[in-house]
Amino acid sequence: MSRLQHVSPEAATGQAKELLNAVKGKLGMIPNMTQVMAIAPSVLDGYLSLSGALSKGSLPPKTREHISLAVGEANSCNYCVSAHSAIGKSVGLTAEQILDSRRGTAVDPKADAAIQFARQVLETRGQVSNADLSAARAAGLDDPALAEIVANVALNVFSNYFNNVAETEIDFTKAAPLNRESASACGTEACHVR
Repeated sequence: MSRLQHVSPEAATGQAKELLNAVKGKLGMIPNMTQVMAIAPSVLDGYLSLSGALSKGSLPPKTREHISLAVGEANSCNYCVSAHSAIGKSVGLTAEQILDSRRGTAVDPKADAAIQFARQVLETRGQVSNADLSAARAAGLDDPALAEIVANVALNVFSNYFNNVAETEIDFTKAAPLNRESASACGTEACHVR
């Protein structure tokens, strides 16, 4: 299944069982990632707590998925890109929007600004410039939204790195690899021209 142990829902006990049951209650399934995280219940609890808190924030679900896809692709996390492609579809992203997000762009100006800021946070390890902040604000992102983008980047880095280390078996429809040439061209005007 993965390079790290997992806790099968049938064998789970204690906090791991409670957390996995909560995941099933919310999603109707228990993704492999959560089964691997459950080997250390504090890890799964931390992930679920931050994810749950951010779901109550001001960023719409589509924006959070744009960010998850952009960060997952940048971190080469096949598990997360596959999972967030499915989740993105379930919150209303089109196949083209999912691909654009993976490439680090969006047609919608506000979504594009969120993706661009998220990528700057990721690429600079949080050392964004004043120009990055000004561009995000000019696109309509206020400081609470910027704070939530940073937190969503952190959540996704956590899950990306976790799944990359674990080599978690993908239990969603596997996302096709991007053409690396088109992905590396993003961030330039070429990705914004339709």
